Amino acid sequence: MQNDERIRRARPDDVPAIVDLVYGLAEYERAPQECRLTAEQLQTALFGDKPAVFCHVAETGAEVVGCALWFLNFSTWRGVHGIYLEDLFVRPEQRGSGLGKALLVALAQECVSNGYERLEWSVLDWNTPAIDFYKSLGVLPQDEWITFRLTDTALTQLGS
Repeated sequence: MQNDERIRRARPDDVPAIVDLVYGLAEYERAPQECRLTAEQLQTALFGDKPAVFCHVAETGAEVVGCALWFLNFSTWRGVHGIYLEDLFVRPEQRGSGLGKALLVALAQECVSNGYERLEWSVLDWNTPAIDFYKSLGVLPQDEWITFRLTDTALTQLGS
């Protein structure tokens, strides 16, 4: 598949726009109070000495209107890395323009070109527009897995 010129790797000057998109996603996912990301944190994560998070952006004109934030994971069963897509978000007014699919295509190309054998992510069970979109691309839900998360007080207690 041909590269979409609206999609590119994030640059340091994109950080404020990406942070704004992450907050937009938190609002969409009905949890704005849980989002605490700062531009400084994201700048370090994406462009610091040891970046462990990566990002592709979607732009129309000179405006960043979507992003895919991701990191590498590892499959012990396959013995190779994969990509875990942490956030995929396109501004509501840009949905239906193909930018979401183009971001996923860019990540699939990243996998293929680097020998990564899977691209995976989570979606909230009530987010039927996203679920329907993913299924239209041939994505298979992994319904047999339950995600667990340890944060805040429980994490501190277990780690102390």
